[in-house]
Amino acid sequence: MSDRSVLYGSAFLRALATGMMGVLLGIHLAKIGLDEAAIGLVISAGLAGAALAALLATFGADRAGRRLFLIVLALVGAGGTALFAASSGAIACAAAAFLGMLNGMGRDRGAALVIEQAILPATVTGARRTSAFAWYNVLQDLGHALGSLMAGLPVLLRRFGGLDEAASFRGAIFVNAALILVPALLYLRLSRAVEPVAAPAGHTRLSPQSRGVLLRLVSLFALDSLGGGFLTTALISFFFYQRFGVSEGVVAPLFLAARLLNALSHLGAAWLARRIGLVNTMVFTHMPSSLLLMSVGFAPSFPIAAALFLLREGLVEMDVPTRQSYVMAVVRPEERTFASGVTHLVRLGAWAVAPAFAGVFMTGGLATPLVIGAGMKLLYDGLLYAAFRRVKAPEEQ
Repeated sequence: MSDRSVLYGSAFLRALATGMMGVLLGIHLAKIGLDEAAIGLVISAGLAGAALAALLATFGADRAGRRLFLIVLALVGAGGTALFAASSGAIACAAAAFLGMLNGMGRDRGAALVIEQAILPATVTGARRTSAFAWYNVLQDLGHALGSLMAGLPVLLRRFGGLDEAASFRGAIFVNAALILVPALLYLRLSRAVEPVAAPAGHTRLSPQSRGVLLRLVSLFALDSLGGGFLTTALISFFFYQRFGVSEGVVAPLFLAARLLNALSHLGAAWLARRIGLVNTMVFTHMPSSLLLMSVGFAPSFPIAAALFLLREGLVEMDVPTRQSYVMAVVRPEERTFASGVTHLVRLGAWAVAPAFAGVFMTGGLATPLVIGAGMKLLYDGLLYAAFRRVKAPEEQ
């Protein structure tokens, strides 16, 4: 099994767990009696744990060994998720979510990606880099899609397993923990080639040119992610549940369709980027997706809201493989783990802060986080285009 195959397989399995948890998390917390503010706090705690893990990966993965670090991440994540399944009460759930790095976003953007995305460019040529990231994200979103469908597992456990409602949700979360554990076995197959390239003598962590580009990117990504933190899958799932009274059995297939559209969009992004460039693809697909999501909050019925949401999901992820490829292209190979780590860390940190505020804002109006989050993303798109429309990746020059 090649290193790229291991990365693809582990990303798919981890995405299964993330997609499943993204749909179940908010509904499960509501079922055990937590209010909107407490739900937002627990989601933030999980993302804060993921942010801390990304920080450790950024500064420690290359020193400790990338393969070892990936294995430890999988083991800790599985243990924390199992503990969350057995927890009740806001404080206990928040602590377990933090340890398990639970991702209420419904999309895998955790610490493992910091390392995997630093490894992936070395497995292909520069001309195939964006395509490799596109397929990596396709497999992730297929995992997210099937994971969203697996969020209907509590219904099956109640119907065929004879479990009550609380036990069915806890059982589904234990299955989620098992999915997080499996990639640890795959990582054992990684070769020595995944370990970092030695930096030239006297080289600092980032060259002056890379430092300037990365600083501007990080600032913009923080704004985008802060907006995204208002739009976690857990909160959107909770929005549909509260606003339209639909159960997890209805929400799960909706997110399955959304993730399938995400997967298809990644291939479209690679095709489009070859024609109009990485930055243009990032901006001009992202802006209409934000406008569509803003309109979901004002939809008069669930079918209309669902249709608008699915249109948005067909566009919103086209900036992901292009953004990842762009960041890896504008820094040196020996700088990739740090660059990947810093950009992911900023995104996770912003995600971790926003849901707690989104939960509070929801108490005044369920659609409020959708409007705020989409507005921040529109501002990000305009600023990104202004700052980077003339900064090209090497293959575009």
